[in-house]
Amino acid sequence: MVGAAIGGNFYHDFDLTWGGQRAKIFGGGQLLSLSLDKTSGSGFQSKKEYLFGRIDMQLKLVAGNSAGTVTAYYVRNLSSQGATHDEIDFEFLGNVSGDPYILHTNVFTQGKGNREQQFYLWFDPTKNFHTYSIIWKPQHITFLVDNTPIRVFNNAENRGVPFPKNQAMRLYSSLWNADDWATRGGLVKADWSKAPFTAYYRNFQVTPVSSSRSRSSGGAFASGDWQSNALDANSRRRLRWVQRNFMIYNYCTDLKRFPQGLPTECK
Repeated sequence: MVGAAIGGNFYHDFDLTWGGQRAKIFGGGQLLSLSLDKTSGSGFQSKKEYLFGRIDMQLKLVAGNSAGTVTAYYVRNLSSQGATHDEIDFEFLGNVSGDPYILHTNVFTQGKGNREQQFYLWFDPTKNFHTYSIIWKPQHITFLVDNTPIRVFNNAENRGVPFPKNQAMRLYSSLWNADDWATRGGLVKADWSKAPFTAYYRNFQVTPVSSSRSRSSGGAFASGDWQSNALDANSRRRLRWVQRNFMIYNYCTDLKRFPQGLPTECK
């Protein structure tokens, strides 16, 4: 059975790991903020590890001129740090005021990444909180925004592509200076007169897949039969809508990058 639908508390569920007072928990544990200034960014990580399940977090991103900043929200195992780590990434690349954020996604398996897909969002992610979700199952990984799937990474182990399924992972987030690459390939630098840059988090929720190996102890997530092994018809339509209208980069179509042939999982 799936765990009961209850929300998380940042005091109970997370450790503030770096950045000193730039990372703050308030509102009785219901709200967390990360800030970045010229000296340092900040970050946090979950106290628990999770092996399969759905993770939801609501974020409100840095408003105004956020060029050069990256807000990263990802799950990763650290027991195999270095060459063989697994990681599932959301990264929000900052912008000059008036330009859209770029949502950068990636999947690392046994240390190999280079599986980027990038999207514009169909709303302003700085005005209100929006829900960003990862569904991690033995069969596939699904990225969702406000419960709309934007990307599916399928298990292709039968074709020799490693898939993260053997090690539990923690949830991490950080806000950091990446003005050497984040905005227009590093052409636009952070404007430190606008610092501190601040992003906000709330409504962390986790629900494990029905698996004896799950290490989570419950949580909650949006409605929908996410434990089925395939997207339903409506979800497939929404996925096509996002990829047709908002995808701006897909490594699986980048023949210049892979002149010897596209990666196996793309075929």
